[in-house]
Amino acid sequence: MDSGERARHLRPEESEPPHADPPEETDGAEDRKRGLPAIIELPLLLITALTIAVLVKTFLIQPFYIDSGSMEPTIIPQDRVMAWKSPFDGPEPERGDIIVFPDPRFPAPEETPVEMATRHVAEALGIPIGHDDLIKRVVATGGETLEIRDGFVLIDDSPIDEPYISPGSRMPDFGPVTVPERDVFVMGDNRGNSIDSRRFGPVPVEKVIGVAVVRIWPLDRIGGLSEP
Repeated sequence: MDSGERARHLRPEESEPPHADPPEETDGAEDRKRGLPAIIELPLLLITALTIAVLVKTFLIQPFYIDSGSMEPTIIPQDRVMAWKSPFDGPEPERGDIIVFPDPRFPAPEETPVEMATRHVAEALGIPIGHDDLIKRVVATGGETLEIRDGFVLIDDSPIDEPYISPGSRMPDFGPVTVPERDVFVMGDNRGNSIDSRRFGPVPVEKVIGVAVVRIWPLDRIGGLSEP
């Protein structure tokens, strides 16, 4: 051997492994067989998306289309708003909240399972169907006494500040009335053009569908509902 060079002997654990055959290539057609055909996969994805939308609408948040002017200028016709679903077996809505609830003048019609499923899917997409809901502002809560006198709303004989009402709204004298516990007294911001608790009485808290929190359409009016 040349000077300085020594032979290196491989230890047993360093011995070269036996030659391994390369992995066999799988046929692409065989891989495709393991997946679902597109004709089945697409409807499944659509059903899954609709199911998620219905669940979100049922338990979390729901879009609503506004077709009346009773809440002007805060909400105008053709606005779309999102409402948080209300777990109102707990605290009741507060004064100033904008709530959505079924029109108490018209009981909800009986529905077949197919009609109910169709309505839930449509409502999840913000399409009203079947029966009407109302959107109004909470003005008084359970135990409070409300009166309208000389164009002002008084709660427990004290006037309240209402910067959101439509300018020039006229309010005939009304009351006094005491709101039952677990009920809310609601009115539209457009006081001269609103059918509300002055007509059909206080709304039970358990009837509240949700609290409207944000306007999502049209694009130039996107924003919270605390201000018009």
